[in-house]
Amino acid sequence: MAAPKKGRSASAQSRPGRSLAFILIAIAALTGGMFLSGHPTPRLGIDLAGGTSITLTAKNEPGQPNAINQTNMNTAVDIMNRRVNGLGVSEAEVQTQGSDNIIVNIPKGTNSKEAREQVGTTAKLYFRPVLATEVSGSAASASPSPSASSGSSSKATDKATEKATSSSSASPTSSATSQGRAVTDALKADSTPSASSSASSSASSSASPSANSSASASAAATKLQAQYTALDCTDKAQRAKAGEGSKATDPTVACGKNSSGQWQKYVLGPAEVKGTDIKSASAVFDTQSAAGWKVTMEFTSGGSKKFADITGKLAKNQSPQNQFAIVLDGDVVSDPFVQQALTGGSAEISGSFDQTEAQSLANMLKYGSLPLDFKESSVTTVTAALGGEQLHAGLIAGAIGLGLVVIYLVVYYRGLSIIAIPSLLVSGALTYVIMALLGPTIGFALNLPAVCGAIVAIGITADSFIVFFERIRDEIREGRSLRPAVERAWPRARRTILVSDFVSFLAAAVLFIVTVGKVQGFAFTLGLTTVLDVVVVFFFTKPLMTLLARRKFYASGSKWSGLDPKALGAKPPLRRTRRPSAPVDPKEA
Repeated sequence: MAAPKKGRSASAQSRPGRSLAFILIAIAALTGGMFLSGHPTPRLGIDLAGGTSITLTAKNEPGQPNAINQTNMNTAVDIMNRRVNGLGVSEAEVQTQGSDNIIVNIPKGTNSKEAREQVGTTAKLYFRPVLATEVSGSAASASPSPSASSGSSSKATDKATEKATSSSSASPTSSATSQGRAVTDALKADSTPSASSSASSSASSSASPSANSSASASAAATKLQAQYTALDCTDKAQRAKAGEGSKATDPTVACGKNSSGQWQKYVLGPAEVKGTDIKSASAVFDTQSAAGWKVTMEFTSGGSKKFADITGKLAKNQSPQNQFAIVLDGDVVSDPFVQQALTGGSAEISGSFDQTEAQSLANMLKYGSLPLDFKESSVTTVTAALGGEQLHAGLIAGAIGLGLVVIYLVVYYRGLSIIAIPSLLVSGALTYVIMALLGPTIGFALNLPAVCGAIVAIGITADSFIVFFERIRDEIREGRSLRPAVERAWPRARRTILVSDFVSFLAAAVLFIVTVGKVQGFAFTLGLTTVLDVVVVFFFTKPLMTLLARRKFYASGSKWSGLDPKALGAKPPLRRTRRPSAPVDPKEA
């Protein structure tokens, strides 16, 4: 056997078994991972498995009668979409319906309760100083709340947190008088702008502004005192109405759950920082101090100044007035306390978080602010009956298409179908296993368009085989034997396959980026199967062809191999012959 030419690697020719072993081991490992994950089947989308459909209706805010417009609705859709995806949900549909409705479809298999809370909690996000707080409707004292600290400062320990919170909690058995005194004192001690300032400005034309301002502040304090005294956060109806109608510039009352699961009621000052002032937020695990999960925040340039100002004021106060409440849709989602002014433009909230709580809070901080207020109009359960019928029809169509491809390969390529059909099976196995693994890892859900993308991929994969086989046949027509024909055909076929798959992948990527909803499922599946086509052709089809080319059945050009030189119209093999010697002239002899 002649040695390979200089500069050409012989590994692909002499050791094709390595590539076959690699891809078979990869399939076995992925399959094992699929069963170990507990998800042996792909997660289905809402059109195939059913799910939850939520209808949200936009509401005009006081003083903003024209806030409901196309721009704000599109912004709300974008934020809701990112908010749902922040839970690891894929194939969720968030789209407008009419001029003031947004429809959110969440597929089955997702934590629909958590997703509903995240999507349905659509009001604006505010940071408000805590003026007073106590456990509502229970004799138990408040439990420790997370602590807030800057990244460079010393973090509050659990003991310090517990001390700060327990000292901030009023006794639930205190009388209405003591509650009212606590609220009034808190309002007097609050150094932030309050409703009294607006009341004072509105009465500036009065003959006695200071008297009117004092009377207005007293009336506001009395009203807030009555609301706080009567508020029972264990009552769902009262929780829903807590702080209703209050503006961001006014003190308000609110409810929230502490880390022990008890309802806590609050008196909160005017909003000092808005959700739009937060640049980013994420949940991270503190490996250095073993403090567990924490939430880190970064503020915008304007938000950094606001946050530095309010934390500087709060750090000077005693508990509970050194706390700020993160309020979303009137609910307090966290109430950390402040030890010092946080002036670095970033902060972290630490405490007794688990991973789910930290990620949920980070998600609210990151995607919490919407340009409009929404109310939940309806929540319905979507059945998968129609989608199941369409899936059944789609699978039948896919089976018919695959059967026709196999018949074509057997009839036209004969023995070469022994290479093409296993390659199709390997491609299908990889596609199935990866789709099943992507469900629990990134939330991928298989919907009807995604099934269509997988069916289209059958043609893309078969096309790669055909390109390779036809290149081999061209080399045989030139008079070469099978083994050198395979190696000479591969570089030319490889270029064609890569260019073709690159175009398909580029189209899928563009389609995925510019579309939303179900169409993204089609684009994702098409791109995935295109990448797998390259893997299968390089690591399975080509090595298998190299091995079979050494078999007599193929190398001899049997008429059933699909590589019969006579059937292909091959030229006679090129051979070197000696030139006949010139005749000798007798005279010269």
